[in-house]
Amino acid sequence: MDVRVSTGGRLHFGFTNLSLSHERLYGGLGVALSEPRTVVSAAPAEGVDCDDPDAHEYARRAVSLLDVPGARVRVDRRLPRHIGIGSGTQLALSTLSAVARAHGVEPSVRRFAPELGRGGRSGVGVATFERGGFVVDAGHPTARFTTARPADGDWTVPPVAAAHSLPDHWRFLLVFPDLDSGRSGEAEDASMRAVVERADPTLSNRIAGVLTRQVLPAVATGNAEHFGSAVEEVGRLNGAWYADEQGGTYRPPVGQLVATLSETASVFGAGQSSWGPAVYGVTDEANAERAHEAGERALDAAGVDGRVRVVRGRNRGAVVESLENHE
Repeated sequence: MDVRVSTGGRLHFGFTNLSLSHERLYGGLGVALSEPRTVVSAAPAEGVDCDDPDAHEYARRAVSLLDVPGARVRVDRRLPRHIGIGSGTQLALSTLSAVARAHGVEPSVRRFAPELGRGGRSGVGVATFERGGFVVDAGHPTARFTTARPADGDWTVPPVAAAHSLPDHWRFLLVFPDLDSGRSGEAEDASMRAVVERADPTLSNRIAGVLTRQVLPAVATGNAEHFGSAVEEVGRLNGAWYADEQGGTYRPPVGQLVATLSETASVFGAGQSSWGPAVYGVTDEANAERAHEAGERALDAAGVDGRVRVVRGRNRGAVVESLENHE
């Protein structure tokens, strides 16, 4: 059966703990986005046929994990790579799901994600692929995940500790400056090891307070203003952990973009998603147009080119369609 799998990106606001002094390590929080999207199509085949090098490797692994003959895979749309909105995880899981569904198999993305090298630190990308919305994952036992991440497949994806649907009137400002890609692969691993080795444990306690007293009540009550200011604070506190690795609370010149947006009434909170350079702002439907203009002004003030979008959140998992129904 020919199928298509479609999913949006995600924002990653930061981790709840990076210190080896606490029982659980990492514990990410973030939201699913409606746009931009990754769209992958697949059909049964003998062997693997795919023009996209990354998707080809994920398809090859998926065929082996699912014990199916093969698949013809096409990437119709993909998220921009390594800018902080989850391109790798969404492509990997979309490819896995498309190959599985093409063979009539129900995919277990959570089970197989580690075999694809996804979900090793943060479970946000896997959870938003599965269910959408706002999620907080429980992290990993610190004794298991020390400064060196176990080999691919030697862990399970962190369980979801809290999840909420995103209110319909919330919007997310996305600013994509034309800067070098964020860290990934071995460079990211090295940076994360360095951060964890020297992480201040007192920051974890402060983040826990912000999460329980501000972030979770804000999303539960649908208060976009409180949510924006709360996740901005989580991002700022995370930035103190990363400052030595990325040259400041935010990677330069992202800090200037965040500062400009934070001073804008139509943007309720701003920050850097993951390693960046993507910058987010929390706003709502009534302020969406003004927030878009603020994003363009922030790029101008920083003296960098880039793109600006305002998008909805996404309260559902990846969408799977049979292409035979469209013929």
